[in-house]
Formats: sequence, C-alpha cells, structure tokens
Amino acid sequence: MAKTNPGRFFEDYTVGEVIAHAVPRTVAEGERALYHALYPARHALYSSDVFAQACGLDGSPLDDLAAFHVVFGKTVPDISLNAVANLGYAEGRFLRPVWPGDTLRSVSEVIGLKQNSNGKTGVVWVRTTGLNQEDEPVLSYVRWVMVRKNDLHAPAPETVVPTLKPALDAADLVLPEGLDFSGYDFVQAGESHRWGDYVPGEIIDHVDGVTLQEAEHMLATRLWQNTSKVHFDTTVRPDGRLLVYGGHIISLARTLSFNGLANAQMIVGLNAGMHANPAFAGDTVRAWTEILDKAETDAPGVGALRLRLVAVKSGAEPGKLRGDDGKYLPDVLLDLDYWALMPM
Repeated sequence: MAKTNPGRFFEDYTVGEVIAHAVPRTVAEGERALYHALYPARHALYSSDVFAQACGLDGSPLDDLAAFHVVFGKTVPDISLNAVANLGYAEGRFLRPVWPGDTLRSVSEVIGLKQNSNGKTGVVWVRTTGLNQEDEPVLSYVRWVMVRKNDLHAPAPETVVPTLKPALDAADLVLPEGLDFSGYDFVQAGESHRWGDYVPGEIIDHVDGVTLQEAEHMLATRLWQNTSKVHFDTTVRPDGRLLVYGGHIISLARTLSFNGLANAQMIVGLNAGMHANPAFAGDTVRAWTEILDKAETDAPGVGALRLRLVAVKSGAEPGKLRGDDGKYLPDVLLDLDYWALMPM
C-alpha cells in the first residue's frame, strides 16, 4: 500500500466537500522577524507593540499577510500540489488579529468546478477559513486554481461556477476591537499623509524596486510550509524554471507600497486578486497603486481606502495595466484590489 501523498487531481474534487487541512501551526515572533527580513515589511502597527497599544490594541499583531500565507500554506497539499497556476482571489475578509502564540489551522470547502476544454486540466474554486486555537475564524477567502487531471479519461464533473462579489462593501469589513487612530503618531509611522489626502483615481508610483533572488523566494515559500512543486522542483515545468509563489509577490508589492502609503496600516478586505503573469528569479519588481474608493468607519479616527496594488517588472509604466486587446500587459505580475485602514 502506498504511504505517500501524490496530491489531489482535478477529478478528485466534489462540490460541497469540506477539507480539513494538516498541520496546525503556532506562530511566534520568529515569523514576524523572518517576514520583516524577507520583504522587508515596516508598517508601524506590525512593528511596534508601543505604537499598536497607542492605537488601542493589546500589542502588535502578526502582519496580516503573514497570517494569510500561513493559512494559505496549509491548503497547498490538498488544493494546489498538482496545480498549473493559482488564478485568483475574492471575498477575502480579515476577521480578527493574529497574535504571537496563536495556533492557526485551515479548512476549505469546494464551491466550484469547471473542466477546461483541453480535457487535461480544470479549475477548482475553494472557500478557505483560517481558525485560531479557540476555533475563532481569523480570515476567510475564496481562491481558484487550475489543477491537472491524472486520468484524462475521467468524466468531466458538472460545471459549477460560484457567484462571487466583485468587491466587498465597506459594511463587510471587520475592524479589530478597540482600534482607535484618534491619537495616531504620524512621525513614528513615517509619513504625514492621512485618509483625506487621497483621491479616487489618483495613481501612486512607489518608486522602489527589488530584484527577486532564488534563495529568498524559496525560503519565504518554505516559511509558509507551501509545498507546491512548481516553486521547488525544476523538473515540474517544461521550461525548467522555478515559479515564484504568488503570495511572495503580494507581500513584496505591499512592502514596496510603504513609500506613499505608510499609513495604510491594516489590510481588512481582499476584493479581488489576479496573478497576471509568472515571476522568476532575476525579475526586478516595482509597484504602483490606484486609489479606487474611500469609506468612513465607526472606529475613532479610522478610515478605509480601497486600493488597487499592481506589481510590475522593472521598466513598466505606472498606471498601465492592460493592452488594447483588454489583456494584461506582459510586464504586469499582480493586480490586487484590497481595503486598508488609515488614520483620518
């Protein structure tokens, strides 16, 4: 009897199936230190207990995207071990902070299936929830992924494509209990720009760039216990290249956005996301952001900005996303639509 896990293939999924993922993970200050070293993240709320306490929290939580990566990584052996590509995200909600010492686990429900016309692959939609040691949901999101078939003669399942919100409403956002930006320290945060300084339609060029290194993206992916073969095994892809984990690009772009959005402290909603083109070691990544919308919240001094964060290869023009044919330009790596909290 085989003892090893070859991973699931497209024909192994059923709509409505609930998958409890192994292995729970207790996160600590080490995850924060590595996250800040790899990208390097530097938003004040996630860097300083003193700053976070002045904003009404008990201390500095784990970075929101670090929590996302941990929850995501749990799902890979069951959802995307045999994936061709991770295609997109929707309806992502950050429901409560993750604190050092919390233990996270992940559960996914299959909510959609569609076999591709080539008969060799299909798209699987799942809604994943990350829970802490108290069984409290800390985040939830939908993603869809293209997965290989193992048995090409397996019949195609009934097509079910879930209806997803194009964007979360401001009322859908969950703010951390006690969050208060009324005494916000702009000097310590690094910039003076506040919620009222941003205008829908504004484009911000984040200026800085980072060249991807093989060792760094592999270390980051291992940190999240993401075991997808395309990130580590050069024999998996026909071109013999290691694909950079899309989440690595998300965190890198978010970190680059600090220059111009240092006060966009917390991500609370993930409206949509698309990995437009693959990234490889040697690519230099830059980022720009478009301000999409603004909303007030009930928390003291806290406003919400809806932002489109775009990661591109060096040389791409800020603000340019698609060609005349409506397709993403070849230098666009990531198109991420999210809600962030900022002092008013």
